[in-house]
Amino acid sequence: MTAPIPDAAETTATTAAATTASAATAAATTATTAAATTAAPASSPTHRRGVFEVGERVQLTDPKGRLHTVTLEPGREFHTHRGFLRHDDLIGAPDGSVVTNTAQVDYLALRPLLSDYVMSMPRGAAVIYPKDSGQIVQMADIFPGATVVEAGVGSGALSMSLLRAIGEQGRLLSFERREDFAEIAKGNGRAFFGADHPAWTVTVGDLVQTLPDVVAPGSVDRVVLDMLAPWECLEAVGEALIAGGVLICYVATTTQLSRVAEEIRAQGGWTEPAAWESIVRGWHLEGLAVRPQHRMHGHTGFLITTRRLAPGVAAPTRTRRPAKGAYPDAGADTNTGADTNTDTRAEDPSGARPAADPVPGSTASMDIPDEAWTPEAVGEHPKSDKTIRRIRRSVVGTSDGS
Repeated sequence: MTAPIPDAAETTATTAAATTASAATAAATTATTAAATTAAPASSPTHRRGVFEVGERVQLTDPKGRLHTVTLEPGREFHTHRGFLRHDDLIGAPDGSVVTNTAQVDYLALRPLLSDYVMSMPRGAAVIYPKDSGQIVQMADIFPGATVVEAGVGSGALSMSLLRAIGEQGRLLSFERREDFAEIAKGNGRAFFGADHPAWTVTVGDLVQTLPDVVAPGSVDRVVLDMLAPWECLEAVGEALIAGGVLICYVATTTQLSRVAEEIRAQGGWTEPAAWESIVRGWHLEGLAVRPQHRMHGHTGFLITTRRLAPGVAAPTRTRRPAKGAYPDAGADTNTGADTNTDTRAEDPSGARPAADPVPGSTASMDIPDEAWTPEAVGEHPKSDKTIRRIRRSVVGTSDGS
């Protein structure tokens, strides 16, 4: 049986319907692609490339090498005692441009590096300097996809370095006791990455109390503590860390350094702690005048690191002979010269060393009461509540675009 041949009207209608369906499919595909492009991750490299856009921070360098950071807004102006520069002259200009103000002063315009940004961003608390952030990332082996716990967010400087290292597939779980500091840190991160970073969660509360509710035991790869008394958190972070996980602490004074080292040894379940500091000195380079700069960032803080042992494992007994007076039982018989120091960890299956009796005046700091550990006591200079409120308003308002 021969099928009927459709007339011209039917053929035209069928073709039109097919064309309409194809157009709809293409439109849907385009919309999906556009939506995916719009929803690009906050830390996408495109945010750090291309021309300057509204809302971006731009670093301006004048002929004398002085740095100025501005946030681009249409119609706004950057004023100095030598003329002003219109933001509109920068919006749409490529990175690395030179712009001239009304007094014919040239400015080099660049996107600030992360190290530039953290030194110029609004601060609620003191920041960890780039030289120390770099060592924390390297020496704690912060790797892509890692789950990292950070306590003591401050202004978010270290958080941004950690986020860069773990990437979007990792997790950074930050804990901060003060809500105003947490808001400032999140605002600074939002301004740098362009949006809230998908791998970052900030919890307001005490680490010891809130950590068990956030992570399961043995699920954290790395822990970074930047706080006044990190030794108070050793038990909590030890429970959260995987076997072989790294704990790194940033402290400002030798008394804090000694206290956390002694507590690590006394608790057991950790490798022998290692500590150091770094001092960076810049150099003056001008013609034949090549010499160290007169100013430098000297001491900023100490870093101390240790690794978590497997459950029930005791670290090997130390064989290094301590100096006389390092511990109350350390020393040698003055008549025979025999070493009378013993390490009691060999007798304790858990590997814990009984806490040494305090030695008055020693740097072990075990005899200092807990209430004596205050920011002022270790040389910090906290900002007033009024200053913190002003910084919080400026950061949150800028990062939200309001």
